[in-house]
Amino acid sequence: MSEQNKNLETIRHSASHLLAAAVVEMFPEAKLGIGPAIENGFYYDFELPRTLIPEDLPLLEKKMKHLAKQNLKFEFFEKPIEDAIAFLKEIKQDYKIELVQELQKEGETTVGFYKNGNFVDLCKGPHVESTLKTGVFKLTSIAGAYWKGDEKNPMLQRIYGIAFANKGDLDKHLKFLKEAKKRDHRKIGKDLDLFSFQEEGPGFPFWHPKGTIIFDELVNYWKEKHKEAGYEQIRTPIILNEKLWHQSGHWQNYQENMYFTKIDDRDFAVKPMNCPGGILIYKAGAYSYRDLPLRMGELGLVHRHELSGALHGLFRVRSFTQDDAHIYCTPAQVENEIKAVIELAQDFYSSFGFEFRVELSTRPEKSIGSDEIWELAEKTLESVIQKSGIKFDINPGDGAFYGPKLDFHLKDTIGRSWQCGTVQLDFSMPERFELEYNEKDGKKHRPVMLHRVIFGSLERFIGILLEHFAGVLPVWLSPVQARVIPVAETHQKYANKVLETLQKAGIRADFVEATESLGKRIRSAEMQKIPYMLVIGDKEVESKGVTVRDYKTKKQEAIETKMFVKKVQQEIKERSL
Repeated sequence: MSEQNKNLETIRHSASHLLAAAVVEMFPEAKLGIGPAIENGFYYDFELPRTLIPEDLPLLEKKMKHLAKQNLKFEFFEKPIEDAIAFLKEIKQDYKIELVQELQKEGETTVGFYKNGNFVDLCKGPHVESTLKTGVFKLTSIAGAYWKGDEKNPMLQRIYGIAFANKGDLDKHLKFLKEAKKRDHRKIGKDLDLFSFQEEGPGFPFWHPKGTIIFDELVNYWKEKHKEAGYEQIRTPIILNEKLWHQSGHWQNYQENMYFTKIDDRDFAVKPMNCPGGILIYKAGAYSYRDLPLRMGELGLVHRHELSGALHGLFRVRSFTQDDAHIYCTPAQVENEIKAVIELAQDFYSSFGFEFRVELSTRPEKSIGSDEIWELAEKTLESVIQKSGIKFDINPGDGAFYGPKLDFHLKDTIGRSWQCGTVQLDFSMPERFELEYNEKDGKKHRPVMLHRVIFGSLERFIGILLEHFAGVLPVWLSPVQARVIPVAETHQKYANKVLETLQKAGIRADFVEATESLGKRIRSAEMQKIPYMLVIGDKEVESKGVTVRDYKTKKQEAIETKMFVKKVQQEIKERSL
């Protein structure tokens, strides 16, 4: 972390303490949870005597600013564990007592506190020198949050805020938030009638007809590109015997995110990942070195248990389609296969106008496999990405439990970063499942396995696209590519002929009868962000052409129908942005 980022993190952590001091001033009986710095800001969790309302935020912010102006020092002191527990019991801070008791179990003998004015909080720091140096902040929202993220624990009230070193940076970020709010894919999805979420299936997306068109177009693109890259497509069951998940290591490392069921009194699990099913397909065959590399792709529907508080539109769901692929290769083929995945990812992302950066994510705390295997896998990935010439960062401890990975982070039009693609190098699964191939020497050898996704989750990728393009999708992805709008009833007969011509040419077009004013129908098409409006009046009927209004450029031109068809077909074929 850079020095500038460390300073910002300290400012934000200090602002969270300032918030807690303000809350305690407003609610003396408040019980404190935790208050860390996060990206662009901070939050603090509280148990309070009443539910907060949005009108409380400016009041608390005013108190924070008043405390900041008092230039109160952040003073650090330590207490022996037992004294700390006694002190926290005296001030009735139950959640803090729980934290100290956990530290005691870990062998800690003292804990740290920070004091500023009359406010004292359990904390190891660091903090800025005084409240006057807590930067420029603003409280932004209130949410519910389970204590320690566990739904079995009490629900606390979380207050979010943003903080920066100066007003210019804060104003810039507020402008960014305003733009991001306009691009919220949940609102766009509702306005354009693309998808919804229902109480009967919380966290499970329901795709409407128009949204399904976008989904299918991405699937078609994926299939086309993967066929060109030498992938074969497979499909595996959604529910598989629980024993398989023990063998793969998911039971030991991932079961809290899985769903389980019984069939014929036997235990089964709903798949959270596609890899074990794909491995069974490999095991069903017999392969020699001549058959490798074997590239198997699967658009597999997976289910993962997410806490209800973590769900967020298409970005965090409980079921999604993962554009998975598993590559089985010889050790000598590994580097070329990783290189090919990187090139495929570059091709995909550039077609949507995304720039990207790469992170090398290394061994996590929960993992399978020996130290030697992990060291080899990490060095191999590092070597390939270095040779590719792509700049990368190290992301310590964020690898998959079975192997390190390269993660692709896309940058959208307003500068946000989204982690989508990944390629993971796995020596452990082939060992666990005893995968084999026949080598030139006539002996059985273990293949190396690569796990990789490009979109990641199709649902999440669609959410990213909607926000990246602010709902104005490229023509090839637009559910309705052209709308035919007759000026009056007398123009409807010709307008219907134009519609028929477009649809026969493979263009997704619709028609709006002249039952409302022309202006209202044009506004409706603009609200639906339809790329092209074809307005049909006397002039168009007479010339047997159309007048085209372009949503993006707002330009209008008269053109022959067949020329318009040719233009749109070319855009679709080339998948133009």
